[in-house]
Amino acid sequence: MDGEEERGYWRWSKRDFFPEESFQSFGSYRAALSQTCSRFKNRLVSRSDDENERVELRKQSEHEMKRCLTWWDLVWFGFGSVIGAGIFVLTGQEARQEAGPAIVLSYVVSGFSAMLSVFCYTEFSVEVPVAGGSFAYLRIELGDFAAFITAGNILLESVVGTAAVGRAWTSYFATLLNRKPNDLRAKTDVLSPGFNLLDPIAVVVIAASATIASISTRKTSLLNWIASAVNTIVILFVIIAGFIHADATNLTPFLPYGPEGVFRAAAVVYFAYTGFDSIVTVAEETKNPSKDIPIGLLGSMSIITVIYCLMALALSMMQRYTDIDPNAAYSVAFQSVGMKWGKCLVALGALKGMTTVLLVGALGQARYVTHIARTHMIPPLFALVHPKTGTPINANLLVTIPSALIALFSGLDVLASLLSISTLFIFTMIPLALLVRRYYVREVTPRADLLKLIICILIVVTSSMCTSAYWGMNLKGSWIGYTITVPFWFLGTLGIVFFVPQQRSPKVWGVPLVPWIPCLSIATNIFLMGSLEAQAFVRFGVCTLVMLLYYFLFGLHATFDMAHQQIVPRS
Repeated sequence: MDGEEERGYWRWSKRDFFPEESFQSFGSYRAALSQTCSRFKNRLVSRSDDENERVELRKQSEHEMKRCLTWWDLVWFGFGSVIGAGIFVLTGQEARQEAGPAIVLSYVVSGFSAMLSVFCYTEFSVEVPVAGGSFAYLRIELGDFAAFITAGNILLESVVGTAAVGRAWTSYFATLLNRKPNDLRAKTDVLSPGFNLLDPIAVVVIAASATIASISTRKTSLLNWIASAVNTIVILFVIIAGFIHADATNLTPFLPYGPEGVFRAAAVVYFAYTGFDSIVTVAEETKNPSKDIPIGLLGSMSIITVIYCLMALALSMMQRYTDIDPNAAYSVAFQSVGMKWGKCLVALGALKGMTTVLLVGALGQARYVTHIARTHMIPPLFALVHPKTGTPINANLLVTIPSALIALFSGLDVLASLLSISTLFIFTMIPLALLVRRYYVREVTPRADLLKLIICILIVVTSSMCTSAYWGMNLKGSWIGYTITVPFWFLGTLGIVFFVPQQRSPKVWGVPLVPWIPCLSIATNIFLMGSLEAQAFVRFGVCTLVMLLYYFLFGLHATFDMAHQQIVPRS
């Protein structure tokens, strides 16, 4: 350790990127590739454990992150990480194009699904308070490969989500200056639509947020608290003033695009709820995780769900859905009712909200990356914690640079659907892992009980996918399929209740009504995934193929060597 401290934080040698034995020479790498099948089988069946994630892997960072956060910080992190581009931008976009006034129902559906996920996250984060969040939880319960696929989607979510918020920031900044949302972007004819509006302002904002988050966790929390408090005042103004200027006739027709539109919009506005997982990534820096995390997560998300529904209803009553501006909905809506000063206040509040989303996002994303790097799934250089700031600066750079580049080129509509499917996939895996954690303990659970658990989970997942697919077929007036798929989901869940004994109980805080809540979370997330357009799945598939290519060429061999301690010393 002393030798490593003397080397300093900033290091760029080959061994800092690839210290594993498999990458020390061309011959060793070729030998590693020849063992890909056996190594993959090993990683597929191997599992981590709570102690390894909480204690051993943290040594890879060389320095500890500072425990400086309380439940109060986490509640405001919840507000800061969630209330931003989603509610201020996607509400208008989806109300105009997919749901109409029923956008409020879209927020109810996605909020319900998000709360189910929050319950599952909370139990894990209390039991395993580490920076890795969902990645660490899946390594423990489902193994390295499932954790890697999720890790890839976490990084994708981090990069794309940051880029999306950066683009939205520019739109609202333009409206604050009484300009059109795209006026501050540079149009180029060289690139195709959706990628031809260059956004240098988004790049600057993303870089500034990442810099602040890298300086100090405590100072970032204080800045987030102040900005979120101001933003809360603006939100209350939006709700109250919106209802004062409400016109109930704007709610007719309430379902212009039918129930299908409500669920398509729900799948996209789910993005508005993403970010709460950033709270669990700072568990390592929380003073009392068993008390602070449940209060921070459940408290903030309950309030946010109510706020979102009220804001969506206020917008729908202020302006007819066909007149809603998809880029800066609330600002333009207030201008339309004669409150030009309200337009500026809303735009300022939206900017503050999106700024805190970027701040908290930069904080959480860097900690995800840090823990992923601790396992050597990505180069361990990104696991290092700076000795003075107590923050993972390298990890922050890994997310910030590609986010800024994507924000420069990609439109919000392109980013939102990709982000939603990635997030929904992650949130489907967590309740699945929770079921495994409660009902299966290695070398304890009888093989017969494990087989029954696998069968029941397969029934739950398959019936959920069939329900989603049947809905996607858009057979108007036909409910026959649901009379088959929904009872199968019910029977699969009931099978766990009666035929699979629980093997583990939570030590401090646990999800109530297990297995019902985890199974319902799986079903709602899969259903929302099925409501997205086909193009989102194509993009998701391409990204997944790229992840798998990286895994089999690098990640698999690095994690295998790490697990078997075939690491060349840094010093």
